[in-house]
Amino acid sequence: MFNLKGSIVALVTPMEANGDISWQTLNKLIDWHIENGTKGIVIVGTTGESATVDVSEHVQLIERSVQHANGKVEIIAGTGANSTKEALFLTDSARKAGASAALLVTPYYNRPTQKGLVEHYKVIANEVDLPQILYNVPTRTACDMLPETVSVLSKEQNIIGLKEASPDPERLNHLKNCLSDDCFLLYSGDDLTACNFMLQGGHGTISVTANVVPNKISKISDLALKQDLEAKSLDKELEELHEKLFIESSPIPVKWALNKMGIIPEGIRLPLCSLDEVHHEELNEVLYKLKLID
Repeated sequence: MFNLKGSIVALVTPMEANGDISWQTLNKLIDWHIENGTKGIVIVGTTGESATVDVSEHVQLIERSVQHANGKVEIIAGTGANSTKEALFLTDSARKAGASAALLVTPYYNRPTQKGLVEHYKVIANEVDLPQILYNVPTRTACDMLPETVSVLSKEQNIIGLKEASPDPERLNHLKNCLSDDCFLLYSGDDLTACNFMLQGGHGTISVTANVVPNKISKISDLALKQDLEAKSLDKELEELHEKLFIESSPIPVKWALNKMGIIPEGIRLPLCSLDEVHHEELNEVLYKLKLID
């Protein structure tokens, strides 16, 4: 039974300057997260540039990550798409590769209705025997999956959780009121509010910031899940980092930061491009304050 709690990194996909995937660096990243207490790795999610890798690369990223992790950390495959057929294929590919679960963002751009969302996710849940986590991020998809819709889908056998990144501060309470199953996993998808989300009963965070400070996000998550308020003071120290990692569209800032730290090459795929020079100094300052660069 999939019951992962705590810090889950929304992993970047490391790329060379020409845009080729750096497989060697990917292995090093997985090892680094294992060493630093990350409980799970989302591969090829939004932060992993799922929108700009082709289908073959997408499947290879899942397969190679599962193989390299070798059971030492849970691998959650990003398999969402704006086509139900493609999402079904990617989710089944994740099952075949041995992923622990799949994370499926709501279809984007085509803006399905709530009924359409239910039918979309039901098809995948019924056809692929793999734990599936819904992913709601309306600021990026132009589609908001409402708590009532999540409640309906939570009754499907293979749908076991939700990554919630709605800007609505009351969304967690609304979800908890709608859900009848206490075992349904609720993950934060917003680093700035993730600590409070867990203190208020959430089960973990799927974090961009964990790319840069995996040990700190792991510790904050562990404390918050124990309702230990020390988590808030530790998270306060990262507040500026949380903010600066979204000064441009993610994963632009986080990939730039990791490159400055000497962890990944500089590559990112168009239409995303390197962080604008106007932001270099402010992100450098935050990294320096946290002793992440000299």
